[in-house]
Amino acid sequence: MLNPSVTESGVPRRNGNFSSLTDALDYAATGNTGLNFYAADASLIAAVPYSELRVQALSLAGRLAAVFPRLSRIGLIAETSQDFMVAFMACQYAGLVPAPLSLPAAFGGRDAYQGQVARTAKTADLAVVMAPDDLLELLTGALAPLDIPVVALSGSDLPEETVAPVAHGAGDPAYIQFSSGSTSAPKGIYATQASVSANCHAIINEALHMDETDRCVSWLPLYHDMGLVGFFMVPLYSQTSVDYISPTSFARRPTTWLKLISENRGTIVYSPSFGYDLCARRYRGEPLDLSSLRVAGIGGDMVRDDAMMAFSNAFEASGFRQTALVPSYGLAETTLGVAFAPLGVGLRRDRVDTGRMQTSGRAVPASDLSKPGQVRTFIACGKPMASLDLRIVDETGENLEDRKIGQIILRGPSVAAGYFRAEEDALTPLTDADGWLETGDLGYWLDGEVVITGRSKDLILWNGRNIWPQDIEWVAQQTGGKNISGAGAFEINETDGGTRIVLLAECWSRDEEVREQLLHDIMAATRKTTGAPVSVELVGVRSLPMTSSGKLSRAGARARYLAGGYNSAPVEEPVAVTAPVRGA
Repeated sequence: MLNPSVTESGVPRRNGNFSSLTDALDYAATGNTGLNFYAADASLIAAVPYSELRVQALSLAGRLAAVFPRLSRIGLIAETSQDFMVAFMACQYAGLVPAPLSLPAAFGGRDAYQGQVARTAKTADLAVVMAPDDLLELLTGALAPLDIPVVALSGSDLPEETVAPVAHGAGDPAYIQFSSGSTSAPKGIYATQASVSANCHAIINEALHMDETDRCVSWLPLYHDMGLVGFFMVPLYSQTSVDYISPTSFARRPTTWLKLISENRGTIVYSPSFGYDLCARRYRGEPLDLSSLRVAGIGGDMVRDDAMMAFSNAFEASGFRQTALVPSYGLAETTLGVAFAPLGVGLRRDRVDTGRMQTSGRAVPASDLSKPGQVRTFIACGKPMASLDLRIVDETGENLEDRKIGQIILRGPSVAAGYFRAEEDALTPLTDADGWLETGDLGYWLDGEVVITGRSKDLILWNGRNIWPQDIEWVAQQTGGKNISGAGAFEINETDGGTRIVLLAECWSRDEEVREQLLHDIMAATRKTTGAPVSVELVGVRSLPMTSSGKLSRAGARARYLAGGYNSAPVEEPVAVTAPVRGA
């Protein structure tokens, strides 16, 4: 009978003070902790102590090194499995550069996935793609025109010849992560051993204050930084055991995630808001004990107060404490983490008058004088970690005072080396000459904590006022209730030189009277919230494009809308609630 890895390693703890991923695994392998992989029904599929991971990774590294020159780029289809972890670490020991690639989208087409992988493989000039057995035929067809071979993720079809591998050192690359938001022109973020080690050390010591009693539980995809760095590298650097279920298993049975926390006494989890919301909506009263959780982190997208309160209320009787909630801010360009709310506090809310925010550029606190529908609750994401410098600046680069909304820029040792494209002679720098990274995010200071308001590229400018698309989308979903499963707002240019705000709302209902009333109610509510006319169209459920990490792609929705790609007819059959985790 399989037993999961224990929680305490049994060796003196080292809190992230390693110079490379292989250094971290070499030490973790001396203890008893490791990685555990579970099925959707919470049955244990594989238990892999770090000691066994190291043995298998070194074995595969010798065979990879015999075939591929040092620093070759190796595509790895990032399924949540022992094979992926072994292959990833084998690349580290062999001096190769792994590029984790996404799995097919849950509701995506075969051709779209083949095209996405082919574009990414071409951008990275991959030497090979290693894939699970059930994707070998599909990917072989996609990559044959590029003359890129496809082999088993397990390495079973590699030649048996082996050479002594030479591992990456402190000054070497670690991996290439392709950003989730750009499938037509993929951007490869070139992370180094130094940036990984710096960010893991900071998260372990400055943000989560991890110790030997911690245990992580994750459903996050391993092709996304929150899954790969947050729930493989950070635990590895701290000798912490991890319990995994795949994103697909989570979509089918989200409460399995909670069951593993309960049974294995998990202490640290993370998810975007929609993951917590899915758990609350699918919970049917199963007995759970969530009292062990001390960090229920929120990241990967804007923190939704309504979703977090639904989760807190649903599981309070199961021992969940609201003070465990830890809003965070991060991005792949900084490896993962930037700012974390203080532990043991919970959500810090800031109710803002959105009408005045649009006209003044300030997060003015809401009051009794605020107009109905023009109040939004933002959640503070804590202070930046001490190892990173973060500034909020205006268009001239001047620092802004509290509550003034501006561009977020940052610098520090966690920033990746650059963007990688094989046809370019050098990495494209992420930073300016002084080391500052323009994140593309907007936010404001609130007593030393950073509050994120959205992405600058998504901001809608209307008659001199700034309108956040999230405000429009939130109002649509609140107004439509269960009939609206998702929404996306964006601005388009008209032929007369003007602009128009468009809202696409995914609608379950087929009843024409219901749909007509929804259109009326949503247009009225969004007009009241924004003070601007909003063109509302009801579209099919699951028709809004998502990034590989499950975020709404407003740019993709806009492009499809302009191309005439939307059909307002709803789907024939409502398909449960797996839609929020497309891209899993």
